Amino acid sequence: MDLPAHIWEPFAQSRAAIRCSPGFLIYLQGTEATCFYYLKEGRVKSFIQSETGGERVLNIYRAGSLFGEASFLDELPRVSSAVSLTPCQLVPIDRELVTQAISRDPELALAMMKYLARTVRLLSHQVDQMAFRPAQWRVARYLLSLADGDDCLQCSQDDIADSVSVSRVTVSRILNDLSRRGLVELGYRRIQILNRPGLEGLCREE
Repeated sequence: MDLPAHIWEPFAQSRAAIRCSPGFLIYLQGTEATCFYYLKEGRVKSFIQSETGGERVLNIYRAGSLFGEASFLDELPRVSSAVSLTPCQLVPIDRELVTQAISRDPELALAMMKYLARTVRLLSHQVDQMAFRPAQWRVARYLLSLADGDDCLQCSQDDIADSVSVSRVTVSRILNDLSRRGLVELGYRRIQILNRPGLEGLCREE
């Protein structure tokens, strides 16, 4: 069941948004979660880092999303970091604001539970992909998951490799193959989906 587009308006309109530039570290893995965020404008990447510096992208958030809410609600250290990919406007949401908003609109509590459930489902789906799906399927599915209205994706091959747990060399090979087949057009940190049904067909074939 889809959440209404206006459901987070009590958060979005509660206070002035914070503006940040691309590459701004919003929060760091292992730190205390004193708030979570409503993304009013822009795109944000959440990721985890290993002790050796390896990075695994968990999600790319777009305008209208909440993020950072899980660690805030369970009061445990953050399990991931978040960084802005584009110029962003963020609204920080602390406990006082959550309490006030839910007291005025109890449906917000149910909406947040649904949102958390979707996050769990997304992570479970990612585990399934990493464990059982071939590399081409993972890359095609990831591109489709990022696609917006104009099918123009702002991401690098390193971003894709980190997200689907394959090497950059493998990602490069797969993207070049998709390009030769007329499914995508490659540019600098940009991928244009030319044939969405074709990509979807690759995911059905595997």
